[in-house]
Amino acid sequence: MKTGLELLNVTLEYADGDSTVKALDAVSLSVSSGEFLSLVGPSGSGKSSLLAVAATLVRPTSGAVVIDGSDTSTLNEAERTALRREKVGIIFQQPNLLPALTAVEQLLIHEHLRGKPVREVRRKAEELLDVVGLAGCSEKRPHQLSGGQRQRVNIARALMGSPSLLLVDEPTASLDHERSESIVRLLRRMTDEFGTATVMVTHDTEFLPLTDEVATMRDGRISRALVPSAYPN
Repeated sequence: MKTGLELLNVTLEYADGDSTVKALDAVSLSVSSGEFLSLVGPSGSGKSSLLAVAATLVRPTSGAVVIDGSDTSTLNEAERTALRREKVGIIFQQPNLLPALTAVEQLLIHEHLRGKPVREVRRKAEELLDVVGLAGCSEKRPHQLSGGQRQRVNIARALMGSPSLLLVDEPTASLDHERSESIVRLLRRMTDEFGTATVMVTHDTEFLPLTDEVATMRDGRISRALVPSAYPN
């Protein structure tokens, strides 16, 4: 199976006054295409740093980040930006939708920024909104959508570029239980159908059985990996 993401002995350090903080400490992790991994751990454990490094938004101090076989440490900034645009989908905790744009326009604007003609990708955008359960909502603006619906637009937007890697940061943080479950089930289905390597940071341990593997972070290290069924609710 083709590997979507590999972190090889990744360390991330940054200055904090007169001292140095080690946000990631020799982390190695592999997530294959079609695999859904949950990343859990207390605040400050390094989860957000891991996502930022995996997304190539931050260069690690040492180690390698490999996406779809490409070692990003060998790429310059322009090449890293291009790889991120073509290979990585990022779903933030808050959808950050543009208030003036309709649901379908939220997807189209990103493809326009990629240099693709809007007319050519509108059908794909409409199809993706249908796939994530928003058929009939393509012309609604964010204020006309529920929190769960806005997060579904967020997911569809991340999938527009057909990414190999899907990075998800606390997608259920502001949702109630029912909507939270529907979002995680949707991510499960999208991983299966689109074959992405999906990494989700979450505090909702009750939904971990919907994922393939769970990695626990503490003090910048992957401390253990558990099958979801063995993880306590």
